[in-house]
Amino acid sequence: MFCIFLNPKSFVFLNPFWFVFLRKISFCIYRYCVFTVDSQMSKSGALDLATGVGGKIKKEDVQSAVDQYEKYHVSYGGDEETRKANYSDMVNKYYDLATSFYEFGWGESFHFAPRWQGESLRESIKRHEHFLALQLGLKPGMKVLDVGCGIGGPLREIARFSSTSITGLNNNEYQISRGTELNHIAGLSESCNFVKADFMKTPFSDDTFDSIYAIEATCHAPDAVGCYKEIYRVLKPGQCFAAYEWCMTDHFDPNNESHRKTKSEIELGNGLPDIRTTRECLDALKLAGFEVVWEKDLAVDSPVSWYLPLDTSRFSITSFRLTAFGRLITRTMVKTLEFMGIAPAGSNRVSSFLEKAAEGLVEGGK
Repeated sequence: MFCIFLNPKSFVFLNPFWFVFLRKISFCIYRYCVFTVDSQMSKSGALDLATGVGGKIKKEDVQSAVDQYEKYHVSYGGDEETRKANYSDMVNKYYDLATSFYEFGWGESFHFAPRWQGESLRESIKRHEHFLALQLGLKPGMKVLDVGCGIGGPLREIARFSSTSITGLNNNEYQISRGTELNHIAGLSESCNFVKADFMKTPFSDDTFDSIYAIEATCHAPDAVGCYKEIYRVLKPGQCFAAYEWCMTDHFDPNNESHRKTKSEIELGNGLPDIRTTRECLDALKLAGFEVVWEKDLAVDSPVSWYLPLDTSRFSITSFRLTAFGRLITRTMVKTLEFMGIAPAGSNRVSSFLEKAAEGLVEGGK
């Protein structure tokens, strides 16, 4: 297998973007990060945000779902083993609650990217999605799997770029319904589709796909080895797998209270059972059957830090909703809509833990 793995050096201890590119004989690792925004088709209005909170959860049950979700995490008395044992419920609740906020603030592709000076956030995201397609050698006629595809932003971009057929694997019903709608709008319903399943136990036969990728998704897996083994199983021999992964760097100190606090904020705000170290991820890939062939840290040469869009000390017109003032407006809007009964009770709490996650990511990055 060939794998590419990204570990931005700009992190103090966190690397949320690990990119893996594999082939089912030899394997290469490459360190990498991506973030994306697509405003053309994303739901951008306040009412879209308000009505989308909770996903497929009944609106009267959203606050209860927030309670249940928060209790999985350290700051609310939860622990890692409970999160891992209940990962499917935890991650589904997270994306039901958070997806409309993601789409409102970031667009259709829920991931990060390093940038060149003068390059827009959206341009950098597209460039890195195209880079992934090029590294995989995607060509017309290939059957491709996107593991943990979200609402399909990267899937649609890569399908258009490479003229391939892509299946998005996702265990969240709301995201699949939203992704299906966006595929139709983009005119990609014939070439792109979604399958609802857990990536720890997929419904596909052995050796099904010509190529597989995952973008910051397998970090939700309770067992990295098991997840990578399943990907290995459904990938055709001699073909490639690429992924971006969330990892802790060697700078993380488990005895440092500040580091532990930041890590728990990121786990809470991003639906993570745990955050594995880069070494743990590499070892898991090898145990799954992959051989490391190549490794490079793209963040070393990135003039613009991956976490910059989340840093409220900076101002950006193009990413206004992520700025301090933009977040204040969003926070006020969500509170108002919740008070008016337009947004379900609990919406503001979702907004709050997502903001905490952003603060944690910036702290970890700096």
